[in-house]
Amino acid sequence: QAQLVESGGGLVQPGGSLRLSCAASGFTFSASAMNWYRQAPGEKRELVAAITSDGANAIYADSVQYRFTVSRDNVNNMLYLQMNSLKTEDTAKYYCNAPSVGRGRGTQVTDSS
Repeated sequence: QAQLVESGGGLVQPGGSLRLSCAASGFTFSASAMNWYRQAPGEKRELVAAITSDGANAIYADSVQYRFTVSRDNVNNMLYLQMNSLKTEDTAKYYCNAPSVGRGRGTQVTDSS
């Protein structure tokens, strides 16, 4: 059974950093493009970053460009999102997504100020 499990969220002050992780299982991770989405209460879901199956290419939402970096480890079936210079508006629940699988349950990132 395909599964995605996100972790690494938490409370963070503006300007701080967090690294989110997503553990994938039950499908051929190395053959799948992957995405990070986020959704804040009352807001639409936003595509934050996407990465190709081989990790060679990535795209970012304008709102996170140059602050967030998506990466993956196809040996260990892991997806990452390094988030730097965090802002209050980055507060949301973050989900990893595989187009053929769906998304995990998410991990919450919250401004602690």
